[in-house]
Amino acid sequence: MPTIIVTTREGEEVSVEAVVGRSVMEAIRDKGIDELMALCGGCCSCATCHVIVDPEYVAQLSAMSEDEDDLLDSSEHRQPTSRLSCQIRMKDELTGLRVTIAPED
Repeated sequence: MPTIIVTTREGEEVSVEAVVGRSVMEAIRDKGIDELMALCGGCCSCATCHVIVDPEYVAQLSAMSEDEDDLLDSSEHRQPTSRLSCQIRMKDELTGLRVTIAPED
């Protein structure tokens, strides 16, 4: 099972197991890391699952949709490698993916 290394807002690193085909948001939520609110449940209609992806992994992710890009534009904490974790589907090649939970807007 692939793993994700999640850095919380307090700087703690947590290893999270992820199921291939499910979203990074689901893996983080299922681990009980509740600072990732994911209010819309993964429908790409809010930005409460905003994460900063380690630059090493960005090229391996699927392209960002226009809806995701628009939602991230609403965040004052957007970075060049920002993504909504509900839009990142896990695959074996992403084992070791490192993400940081973005500050709350």
